[in-house]
Amino acid sequence: MNSSMEAQVRLRMPDRAQVTMRVECDDDLIPCAHQARVIWSVVEKLDLSAFHASIKAREGVCGRDATDPRLLVSLWLYAATRGVGSARELARLCVESRPYRWLCGGVTLNHHSLSDFRVGHAAALDELFAQVLAVLVEQGLVKVRRISQDGTRVRASAGAGSFRRGQRLEELLEQAERHVAELRSMLDDPEKSAGLSAKKKAAKVRAATGRQKRIQAALEVLPKLAAQQRAALKRAGNGKYAQDRRKNPPRVSTTDPEARVMKMPDGGFAPAVNVQLATDTESRVIVGVAVCNAGSDKRQAEPMRKQVEDRTGLKVQEHLVDGGFLVLEEIDQAARDGVTLFVPPPAPRDPARAGQEYEPKPSDSAAQAQWRQRMAGEEAKTIYKERAATSETVNADLKQHRSLVQMTVRGLAKAQCVALWCALAYNLLHFGPALVR
Repeated sequence: MNSSMEAQVRLRMPDRAQVTMRVECDDDLIPCAHQARVIWSVVEKLDLSAFHASIKAREGVCGRDATDPRLLVSLWLYAATRGVGSARELARLCVESRPYRWLCGGVTLNHHSLSDFRVGHAAALDELFAQVLAVLVEQGLVKVRRISQDGTRVRASAGAGSFRRGQRLEELLEQAERHVAELRSMLDDPEKSAGLSAKKKAAKVRAATGRQKRIQAALEVLPKLAAQQRAALKRAGNGKYAQDRRKNPPRVSTTDPEARVMKMPDGGFAPAVNVQLATDTESRVIVGVAVCNAGSDKRQAEPMRKQVEDRTGLKVQEHLVDGGFLVLEEIDQAARDGVTLFVPPPAPRDPARAGQEYEPKPSDSAAQAQWRQRMAGEEAKTIYKERAATSETVNADLKQHRSLVQMTVRGLAKAQCVALWCALAYNLLHFGPALVR
């Protein structure tokens, strides 16, 4: 036998008790051209005064210093570019990941502060989004002469089993109110609440009252949903669908009263919100963001077009949407606004009548007749191809890389904030260097 094989092996083993001296600077954590540096450089040039309005730490006032909004904005933007959508995960990365540590520069953060900031400055965040667009417009990178719009369903932070009808909601509200009263009584008793800190007591009360408020909100939504259902059934007549729907009164989620059950891209149904995105087809910059709980894209085109024009100060001339947006009255409105709307007319159910959807109908207005004839032309079909090439790729990017797959927040206002963070991150990721100049 080989003697070298019989000899004891020599290994390098970890010695964690060994004292070492390291001299390092946080600025050396990442390379000079790192993406985190680009985002920080962009944020430094932006006006974040709107985020300062709610800060209570002022000169001459006692209390702890507030965290710089530039740091919090940079952290969430960089997190969105890396597909991180959880405040707890972001807090962990601020300790363990070099780019996040570089951004923090020694400032410690917890997930509560990060989560509150993410959804607590809706107006300031909307202004920041408009500010970035204004810079891109000023540099000639965004023109919005032609925009493409699409809606994407994003899973809500609610389960399908959380939806309840009116009678059950009233029972749950009574139980929640009784639970809050019993909890307050228990916490006021020193013997029963022994061992609980003031922080834990406040957390228990906050959780109980939060559930009570959500159930109350769900009950307040029911009359509106019932009115919408009656209107829909009236239009549907007395068919089997209408008869089935009459047997099923509307239901509302006790987890997120603003979420609605929608048909998802996989063909199934789930609680979701409808995220509307408008994109400049030339630059592929996201120029409009809106979140609603409508299960359909109908009547979403005109408000989005006005939003884009208000944000950029430019005139939209051509608007591309898919067939789910089609409302004949909006074609007339677009014509009055001087906008050419590109949307395919619905194909006939009878295959033998294929192509007749492009022929003007007696009930069509002049604008509607022109729209049908325009969509039959090769030029319009070529232009319309830009819709899928633009909107579909943007939707895929936000879902695949920016964590816009499921909302981790509740309510449309907070969901709007999440969508704005993702859109901002997308724009900065593609045009950050241009904004630094």
